[in-house]
Amino acid sequence: MFKKPRLVYAHCDVPCGIYDPHGAQLAALTVIRMIDLIGASSDAHDIARCTTVKEEHAERCKHEVRVIWGDYFKEEHFEEYPHLNEIVHKIMTLGSRVKRTTERESAEELLEAVNDFAELFWKTRGIETKKVKAPHEPGEEVVCPDL
Repeated sequence: MFKKPRLVYAHCDVPCGIYDPHGAQLAALTVIRMIDLIGASSDAHDIARCTTVKEEHAERCKHEVRVIWGDYFKEEHFEEYPHLNEIVHKIMTLGSRVKRTTERESAEELLEAVNDFAELFWKTRGIETKKVKAPHEPGEEVVCPDL
């Protein structure tokens, strides 16, 4: 005999319940690093490779945020944090901008918006956050759980 199914939430359509904005943060850091490498290179092949990686990671950043936004956040989160959709829209817009440019400032704005998203995400989980300097280039600060 089958039991009545229960409602579950997960990032992968399996009831694991694992969500973490860290992937989006790594992707945003990679965008900044690729922009730095593009600016430091005069080799067309290196510039082309870094540009491709930059664009892939900008899209990856958008994807990671979309999954959490669409699968994790529920109506009560939108009510408690009415600026959530604004943050997500900003990430989507900046992600598109950094795909088509090599403006480091835009990439830094993307990381800042993703950090805002991460801070809000962890707040909904009841977990305090802190900013730490990434241990690798480009060495920007990221929001992480203060465990």
